[in-house]
Amino acid sequence: MSFDILTCPVCGASIKQYRNPFPTVDIIIEINEGIVLIERKNPPFGWALPGGFVDYGESLEAAAIREAREETSLEVSDLRLVGCYSDPSRDTRMHTISTVYAGKGSGTPRAADDALNLEIFRLDELPRHLCFDHAGILADYREKMPNIGTRPHPA
Repeated sequence: MSFDILTCPVCGASIKQYRNPFPTVDIIIEINEGIVLIERKNPPFGWALPGGFVDYGESLEAAAIREAREETSLEVSDLRLVGCYSDPSRDTRMHTISTVYAGKGSGTPRAADDALNLEIFRLDELPRHLCFDHAGILADYREKMPNIGTRPHPA
């Protein structure tokens, strides 16, 4: 168990401040035979899946739908669990645990909130560098959903 010892400013007593990972969500938005990636406006810079922190009192599914709307202006339906990712080094800023969903996007994609830009990529034409552990997440997704976002192989 990880904690820091703090001193109460009023009485001087020692208090344990527990350190816990932060819950986050990422979402693989399927649209126009590809997936949406955002170019991050804030560090770490680069391409990433849309996602973010879960608000207190919010379900993971609601957080994924909200983050998709905030960052891409898209509505998402048909959520499916891809997996949970908890490597303490997945985010250099802090220890996060991400629950990743895939879903169908609808609407007009437009970068907003924390997204500087967005593009729709085929799974076989992803950018070379993806932030966090998103390359591994997309590899897992591709293995589970092999016919989404790839060019058909010639016969």
